[in-house]
Amino acid sequence: MDFSPQREQFAKEGYAVFERVLEGPLLEMLRAQCTQMIAREDARLDALGTDVDGISHRGKRYFVGECQRALPDLRKMLFSQVMADICRTTLGDKAYFFYDQFVVKGPDKGMAFSWHQDSGYVVGNGGPADHKPYVTCWCTLDDTTIANGTVRLLPFSMMPESRERILPHARQPGTNDLVGWTGDDEGLVLEVPAGSVVAFSSLVLHATGGNTTPNMRRVYLAQYSPEVILNPGTRDLRRDAIPLLKRGQQVMFA
Repeated sequence: MDFSPQREQFAKEGYAVFERVLEGPLLEMLRAQCTQMIAREDARLDALGTDVDGISHRGKRYFVGECQRALPDLRKMLFSQVMADICRTTLGDKAYFFYDQFVVKGPDKGMAFSWHQDSGYVVGNGGPADHKPYVTCWCTLDDTTIANGTVRLLPFSMMPESRERILPHARQPGTNDLVGWTGDDEGLVLEVPAGSVVAFSSLVLHATGGNTTPNMRRVYLAQYSPEVILNPGTRDLRRDAIPLLKRGQQVMFA
């Protein structure tokens, strides 16, 4: 695929949109896997005897991580040709799968998510402050709109300081969000069809609105890094580091 326009935009602004690249069997597989992971998360919250754990809030907002470890069918998408092409476009010749999660907003009362950099969550949750920026692939399982809480970005031209560093983030009581910016700008609102990928740098500030529609808003989030990310101190592996690209060539997952 020729993603030259996206390559230029990502280099300049820190984000790019790849419309409808996951349509067909991959999209249907992601939707089915999402249903399973939400059921698992409800069962986990039941076992804990709570409706809130971390940034997951039952029925309102789910963040269910490390999904491919439990549901290996997800690897068909994570290590697919299209994801290799997107990583080559955004990261260059080297890419490692780092982390995945389903991010789901419940119908009618789906909670908003505060402005943050994904790298801010790495540092805020004990990860290394000196990691290289990685790419987040925000994969839409439904058409995303303002009404159902689509993503909003502050591209580098709107927030130049974010290109250079991880901004300070503070934990917000009640939601448990890490907040990296509290300004009034609504940012660039991206409404994209199901099966699309919004790829953005882990340094780009972004947020999502609430879901006021009667249907869930489902997103699968896949992250890839240009390096192996290790925890500070222990130097143990943080999350995953499974090669997808080496010297620009796709590595097949075994």
